[in-house]
Amino acid sequence: MPATADFLVEIGTEELPPKALCSLEQAFADGVREGLKAAGLGGEAGQSFATPRRLAVLVPGVRIEQPAQRLEKRGPPLKVAFDASGAPTRAALAFAESCGVEVGALDKLETGTGAWLMFRGEIPGKPATALLPAIVTDALAALPVPRRMRWGNRDLEFVRPAHWLVMMLGHEVVPGTALGLPAGNRTRGHRFMCPGELTLQAAADYEKTLKDAGSVLPAFAERRQRVRALVVAAGRELGGEAVVTEAVLDEVTALVEWPVTVCGRFDAAYLRLPEEVLTATLQGHQRYFPVRGGDGKLLAHFVAISNLRSRDPEQVQRGNERVVKPRLADAAFFWDKDLGQPLAGREPALADIVFQRGLGSLREKSARVAAIAASLAPALGADPATVRRAALLAKTDLLTDLVREFPELQGRMGYHYALLGGEGDSVATAIEEQYLPRHAGDRLAGSDAGRCLAVADRLDTLAGVFALGKRPSGTRDPFGLRRAALGVVRTLIEGGIDMALPETLGTAVSLQPPNIPDPAALVDELYEFIIERLRAWYLDGQAPGLAAGEVTAEMFEAVRSRAPASPLDFHARILAVRSFMSMAEAQGLAVANKRIANILKGIYDAVPDKIDPELFEAGEERRLHEMVDGLLPLHRSALAGRRYSDALRQLARLRDPVDAFFTTVMVMTEDATRRRNRLAQLQRLRELFLDVADLSCLPAP
Repeated sequence: MPATADFLVEIGTEELPPKALCSLEQAFADGVREGLKAAGLGGEAGQSFATPRRLAVLVPGVRIEQPAQRLEKRGPPLKVAFDASGAPTRAALAFAESCGVEVGALDKLETGTGAWLMFRGEIPGKPATALLPAIVTDALAALPVPRRMRWGNRDLEFVRPAHWLVMMLGHEVVPGTALGLPAGNRTRGHRFMCPGELTLQAAADYEKTLKDAGSVLPAFAERRQRVRALVVAAGRELGGEAVVTEAVLDEVTALVEWPVTVCGRFDAAYLRLPEEVLTATLQGHQRYFPVRGGDGKLLAHFVAISNLRSRDPEQVQRGNERVVKPRLADAAFFWDKDLGQPLAGREPALADIVFQRGLGSLREKSARVAAIAASLAPALGADPATVRRAALLAKTDLLTDLVREFPELQGRMGYHYALLGGEGDSVATAIEEQYLPRHAGDRLAGSDAGRCLAVADRLDTLAGVFALGKRPSGTRDPFGLRRAALGVVRTLIEGGIDMALPETLGTAVSLQPPNIPDPAALVDELYEFIIERLRAWYLDGQAPGLAAGEVTAEMFEAVRSRAPASPLDFHARILAVRSFMSMAEAQGLAVANKRIANILKGIYDAVPDKIDPELFEAGEERRLHEMVDGLLPLHRSALAGRRYSDALRQLARLRDPVDAFFTTVMVMTEDATRRRNRLAQLQRLRELFLDVADLSCLPAP
């Protein structure tokens, strides 16, 4: 067993960006582990740590020394390495010297193309201490930092100024530097409760030392669990249930090293505000946790998390209450002011807001969305008048003061203002649901009018931005077009909505302001873009009930080749092909279909439309023809009802007669009349195999 030790690296910094802390922690840990593996130093999974002031990784079982590495090095050809008398030439001597051996110690490599001198040997492994600084430096350089900064007079860049570096292998300090800092064994505890340095005797002491002596909980997951427990307990003490959202919990955890509960209250008069406004004020601005009473309504209390144990907790509580008061006062002022004008009164002002240069104002966009949504209404079971009204008012809440202050409330505030302005519940609900789904896994619009608006708004954006030539490229997608496309297919498929996508895209394209030289080509491009998002949805396991790997790339291409106009129809075909692939006959039929496709691909003569049974010679030929005739009515009925699984099960019955046909019958016979008749039989089979999906795309055994 090689000698091993625990490896610890910690980078101490100024306060790291809280929303990026988890991704920085994971990336740093992955980089260190990958570097250790690449260097042959091994190591176990270990543990990563992240607080506002540090990123750290502790990896047990790291080898003290890199294992020796086998080396094979080809030298000059033998005819060049030795002269006519067999004496080594200058080339052979130089090669041997470069390998650190005599010529006699070299091997010979002989192949069919020649013979060469060959060195085979071992390179001694390097000490881990010589390799670890570079591994750490590479891991830091690869961190996903969107904007790096410099500090002091250094040329080095990092996400925040770095102030200390710990690198230890077992009980020893690893000599070296990273980010311009010399490695040591001294870490730092809590900025206020333990401002001095803490000396580590061994790498394994890291977490315990920070907890016991430094007033720091370095493990993010443990600290997060502590924050949640503290908040939940405090909410119960206040007579209610704390509202704990995962995003706020993550951010609060990333802001503290030693969480301490602080409870507070605010004037109950502010409870007249919509719950979303109170929650956005407490959570979004202050990162406080609201408290909900037993009746489901918010209480005039909140729970905050402080980053230190105060000698005067009441003073800390009053400070938090003082901070939240003006925030709530501003929110109440905006709410009251916004109620002075209904949404309909704000609609003309949308003409002053540019949606996108080249695509007109928000008012013009709203008119386009209204036209698209009204055209969709019958297919989606919505009232066209309701949909049109909701579309014209959909963006008006963007002009309200509350939404300017809390952009994340767009749509939801529109719902409140629409109801209070006398609009119907259907209109108000559609205004809110236009933005759904907001992100992957989010809920979908639940009302018919809301689904119309959600689809129409996204299709207008897609058509407009594509018409301007501003398509996404690489990882850049400033208009969120990939998210918009996925929102469309999710709404249609999960909502059970049967809609001809190219037709609706044609409507959206026709309404765009830019001159479009070839509208049909743009519709095709948009369709392919949306279907490509559908591909990722299936293959990544995001489709409901379909885990990653259950829909393969071959299954998707088999359906995609048929270009179904309706995403819902596309989904039904995918499910049918997936079910078909579990049948024993599937692979055999896929192979036969490939064979048929290849035969027909090489035929340039006209294939007859009809098959003449009088030209059959073999019984297998006739049996296949009769089998196809027998299943055609059931097959067509299944297709008409989109019972694609039934259709494919019918095709599975052809496995044996198809195999027998190819075993017995020579398709490309010299008799031209019979050859064309047999090709017509294959052509009919090929068309059957294409009715649901192109089965030739499916993998062969």
